[in-house]
Amino acid sequence: NRNINFTNVCFVGCSFCGFGRGPAAPDAYSLSFEEVVRRAREAWDRGATEVCIQGGLPRDLDGFFYRDLLRAIKHAIPAMHVHAFSPMEMDYGVLKTGIPLRDYLRMMKDEGLGSIPGTAAEILDDRVRKELSPNKLPVRRWVEIITAAHELGIPTTSTMMYGHVEEPADWVRHILLLRSIQKRTGGFTEFVPLGFIHQNTRLYKHGGARPGAMRDEHLRVHALSRVLLHRAIPNLQVSWVKLGFEASLACLQAGANDFGGTLMEENISKAAGATFGEYVSPEQFRAMIRTIGRVPAERSTTYKVRRVFEKHEDDPQAAPALLRIAQTETHAGYTEGAY
Repeated sequence: NRNINFTNVCFVGCSFCGFGRGPAAPDAYSLSFEEVVRRAREAWDRGATEVCIQGGLPRDLDGFFYRDLLRAIKHAIPAMHVHAFSPMEMDYGVLKTGIPLRDYLRMMKDEGLGSIPGTAAEILDDRVRKELSPNKLPVRRWVEIITAAHELGIPTTSTMMYGHVEEPADWVRHILLLRSIQKRTGGFTEFVPLGFIHQNTRLYKHGGARPGAMRDEHLRVHALSRVLLHRAIPNLQVSWVKLGFEASLACLQAGANDFGGTLMEENISKAAGATFGEYVSPEQFRAMIRTIGRVPAERSTTYKVRRVFEKHEDDPQAAPALLRIAQTETHAGYTEGAY
């Protein structure tokens, strides 16, 4: 897959984010539809089957921007799976257009939206969310948007950001809320715990957050997630761009079963201070997975296993290295699991 963050201009002002910029900032950017489509087409030509599209929230965003961007991608590459627009972005689209939520989601599905990132969740507790970002949508609205998407047949991921101002009890409540949604809808494809990257954030510098999670905390979160979610959400993904390889492999032994994508660059975590967001080849992923006695497999966005690599001899020949295009994107050849 390939992540394309179409703008870093954002008015929301989340204290944990190092990515967002004001419209007059010297490093603010917004990609044209043509540039987004060009990057999506390049990804397709190099074997990617999914693009993940997210961005900041500019005040002057056109009401039908998300629809029109989706339409442009699907018109150019009809078979590309578009995984796009967080619940926060969907809520903004509803606000800007005045279209009721379900009608808006139905419109996006009709235009070719394949799935939705379950981001903008952070911690699903309004007390904590007010500390993190007073302008973020409340828990009730996040749940409403996710549930409506599932009921309309649009799958989503689910996430939790930990290692900042929350307590372990918040992890439990968050995960149990996701489990209750999943038992009603069955629409979550995976759960991705996201360790807080603190270095370049206001939340750490001025907001009293701790400096991210320690190794044992990463292990506890992933183990707890596996125990509480069990078969409700069977796929538990590590975020290697936040954890690094050593901790990610340890988390694969603590309950996780998915290594995530072979990222070329990762700009949102990198802007907050992460140091692991560089391209890692499928060959390297398979080698790392085998060091812990797991069998690597290639999967689709919705966790359909495409190929299992039982032995090293099953591995395809190394593909050409992907080109680095810009610092404002993530490029992954495909997604690697550990089953």
